[in-house]
Amino acid sequence: MGRALGRRLHDLGWKIGVVCTSSESSARKAVRFIGAGKPQVGLSVQVLASKVVLLTLPDDAILAVAGELARIGGNDWRGLVVLHTSGALGSTVLSSLKSCGAAVGSMHPLQSFSGVGIPPLEGRVFGIEGDEPAVRVARHIARALEGTPVKLTAEKKTLYHAAGAFAAGHLLALEETGVRLLMNAGIKRAAATRALLTLSRQVLDNYEKLGPHYAWTGPLSRGDYGVVASHQQALQQHRPEFLEAYESVSRLAARVLSQETEMMLKELETISERAEVSPKAKGDKA
Repeated sequence: MGRALGRRLHDLGWKIGVVCTSSESSARKAVRFIGAGKPQVGLSVQVLASKVVLLTLPDDAILAVAGELARIGGNDWRGLVVLHTSGALGSTVLSSLKSCGAAVGSMHPLQSFSGVGIPPLEGRVFGIEGDEPAVRVARHIARALEGTPVKLTAEKKTLYHAAGAFAAGHLLALEETGVRLLMNAGIKRAAATRALLTLSRQVLDNYEKLGPHYAWTGPLSRGDYGVVASHQQALQQHRPEFLEAYESVSRLAARVLSQETEMMLKELETISERAEVSPKAKGDKA
């Protein structure tokens, strides 16, 4: 994310200062990718030459890095803006820098970053929160990148990020599970992937155009509980997570998609109670 944001901002005319990473090779590689900046191993007072500092770090590292920056810069942080790009953490994790006078905030683009190339940011939501001067800068960056800034509260950041996990990481896990089941049925991976991606894209297109009720498809949406029960029976031959996920997602669908939630949940409970669950998975055939 750091390299992608740096490259896009540089292309838009933003001046890039020091680019700090944990090793010389990664710092030089990042500067080459961005097309500007001075490579820096570790943290130093040179970061104070920039009016805006972006911390594009793993969540678990932000608190410690902020503390080290506060120790290095002290009151020289007064008047500067520090933004981290975590989707789950609020700006309170930067409290050590705030106590030194910096305006702190968070700015998270709701976009998947693979580390290969630069993903499109146009039209993407940027979740932002924090001190007002930091929010103004984050909003300016988001709009410069043609994104849509959405102001959040620090308390709601985790829910915001969890929503992204459902729609991205968890969705991918479900897609890959389906692919493995098709492979177990004798279909090659490439063909299985194409088949399910086509199906998924159609459902998502319908979701966008028609809404959740009319886009919902499959036996559960039709109340075909016999088929649901047969699915669960077949999944007993695979890793237990496959069946557990199917049951959990079915209950989730009943909660968020069905207009007869309680009735559907009772039917699903009955199916699970009647199912002959093997005590141990018979091996991963997926």
